[in-house]
Amino acid sequence: MSKLKIPATDRDHFRGSNDAALVIVEYGDYQCPFCAEAEARLRRIEQSFTGNIKRVYRHFPLTEVHEYAFPAAASAEAAGSQGRFWEMHDMLFDNQPSLGPGIFAEFAVDLGLNLDEFRRAFTSEAIRDRIKEDFMGGIRSGVNGTPGIFLNGEKYEGPLDPDVLIQLMEAA
Repeated sequence: MSKLKIPATDRDHFRGSNDAALVIVEYGDYQCPFCAEAEARLRRIEQSFTGNIKRVYRHFPLTEVHEYAFPAAASAEAAGSQGRFWEMHDMLFDNQPSLGPGIFAEFAVDLGLNLDEFRRAFTSEAIRDRIKEDFMGGIRSGVNGTPGIFLNGEKYEGPLDPDVLIQLMEAA
């Protein structure tokens, strides 16, 4: 079983409690249908265990098969530069079939972001570097597809089942 090589830090985008018993780190691709399915389950799990989960999202765009995965990741990061990462994250997954040219700026407008700042951040080297860092961290941790999920630092390949997660939280 693979271990997470780069533990969750303040650098990461996360929701939930910093001192949660269960830390979920996901390496994902906004255009991946399996990630969209995992997203729906992870949201339900977050709601069920409010306060007991810290959920981290890291980028793992599979650009060879998903043309808009990298721009989608860049749009989440650009929104994050204005404090709205998770809102864009959710919008990207909720509208996955619509991902394509021009849609990311539309999403930014829908979220009330400063469009000029969004566009500058979207094309910045810093955001490209961050996405690449996430990707390489995933590779080092043994991620070879999406979603790549780690529970408390251990790669998890089973079903995203609340009962399994309860057992993990109790063990922690």
